[in-house]
Amino acid sequence: MRYTAKKIGTLVLTMVLVSLFVFLAFSLLSGDAATRMLGTEATPERLEALRAELGLDKPMGVRYVKWLGALLRGDMGTSYQYRLPVAQLIGERLRPTLTLTLMAFALIVVVSIPLGVVTAKYAGGFLDRTSTVLGQFLMSVPPFFTGILFTYIFGLVLHTFVPGAFPQWEDGAGRYFGYLFFPALSIALPRIAMTVRMLHGCILDEAQKDYVRTSMSRGRSRGNILYVHVLKNTLVPLVTFLAMTMAELVAGSVIIEQVFSVPGVGRLLISGIANRDAPVVQAVVTLVSFWVVVCNLAGDLIGRRIDPRLRTGEGGRS
Repeated sequence: MRYTAKKIGTLVLTMVLVSLFVFLAFSLLSGDAATRMLGTEATPERLEALRAELGLDKPMGVRYVKWLGALLRGDMGTSYQYRLPVAQLIGERLRPTLTLTLMAFALIVVVSIPLGVVTAKYAGGFLDRTSTVLGQFLMSVPPFFTGILFTYIFGLVLHTFVPGAFPQWEDGAGRYFGYLFFPALSIALPRIAMTVRMLHGCILDEAQKDYVRTSMSRGRSRGNILYVHVLKNTLVPLVTFLAMTMAELVAGSVIIEQVFSVPGVGRLLISGIANRDAPVVQAVVTLVSFWVVVCNLAGDLIGRRIDPRLRTGEGGRS
């Protein structure tokens, strides 16, 4: 319980520091929002009135405290570009991003865990060597390039989907998930390769331990030891790695949403940066940072739940 409270305290401190950095960085870099919004219609009187309306006439410290307090209440401010509540803009774009993230994560889990186990079981064999070469290739190819390739092959050549014509949920679940499958696969492929190599290495390291040799000397089969004991003892690093992967997927969706014209939070962020829409950028970056630290915290706590040694101070942790 003390460990959990300490971790949650660290999470809160991290988020406060992240919010402060995001607010200060974008406030300093974005310039005078009132001048940009008024453009050629800017006059001293109108600029002063708009700055007062936006709260830009207050000191930066006062603005930060007010912004953070509003954020904690669920008020993310009003977009300079759209003149709509930021929470509404994010809410309208949340479903595609979450669906894309969860589909990519499901692909990673479904493909990489069985493949990692099989390549470790037959280490040095044809499948292991092939997966190693293919994995190195997939890890070296940026997801946005894979996305462009998928768009050309499956969109323009095979006509599996229409590039740029993102279907709404109301158009049917099949079309909706079918369109998001290719961006999800683009994000998932390099992470599948990473997860396979990580699990492969953990299993081989665990297989060298004394209890495995003892079990084999007693006549137990290699497969039985692998599935009953070795895999159980690789769950903690696997869960931790998958939690980090889940945290990274939202960030990875930003570019992919641009490639496939997915109207998600990532495209909203890119648009906000391009138009120097501070409320949108500050809110999205803060939410993504929160997602990252929560996923890492969840992975850590689940790992301690799986392995009692982590709760009793064994294994190098307290």
